[in-house]
Amino acid sequence: MIDVCGIEDVPLGEGRAVTVDGSRIAVFHSASGWYALDDVCPHRGGPLSDGLLADSCVTCPLHDRRFALDSGESMNGEDGVTAHTVRMRGERVFVELAGAQRLRRAA
Repeated sequence: MIDVCGIEDVPLGEGRAVTVDGSRIAVFHSASGWYALDDVCPHRGGPLSDGLLADSCVTCPLHDRRFALDSGESMNGEDGVTAHTVRMRGERVFVELAGAQRLRRAA
């Protein structure tokens, strides 16, 4: 798990881009909790961290593609994005990349 920001860094209803192990990750603070997705929309590379949060989804700011915050699944039937594990420790937000989880389980 990598410490990516403080809870005060991402206001409720917003997202922020962070870098985790060289990858751009979007961290979101929604009414239902904290989430992390790859920050790049697979359609045109839009920054999901700048997207609009609503109904447990983020909408890409470039072309209105919607992704589920908890799974990264596309709500438009197109390619999804990878969802990552988020944990809170006190006032800090930690992210573990999905690939790192698979590698750890295989070891």
